[in-house]
Amino acid sequence: MQTYSIHEAKTHLSRLVEQASKGEPFVIARAGKPMVKVIPLNAPEPSQTRRFGFMAGQITVPDDFDRMAEVEIVKMFEEGS
Repeated sequence: MQTYSIHEAKTHLSRLVEQASKGEPFVIARAGKPMVKVIPLNAPEPSQTRRFGFMAGQITVPDDFDRMAEVEIVKMFEEGS
């Protein structure tokens, strides 16, 4: 994500807003310290971001998961030898 000084942001505001509306957010900084982040209005809220574990409890992993298709896999590697 690109960071711009307040002066740069004022000078190029139209272009930066256009880029942000297309999904390229940017940060405006004062004296090198980030102050604000500009993102498009249709950007997902942080709570809408998908996370690992969102299907917890909805699927199950078989007990033999680590050995599923073990015979077939070994056979494929032995054929190449």
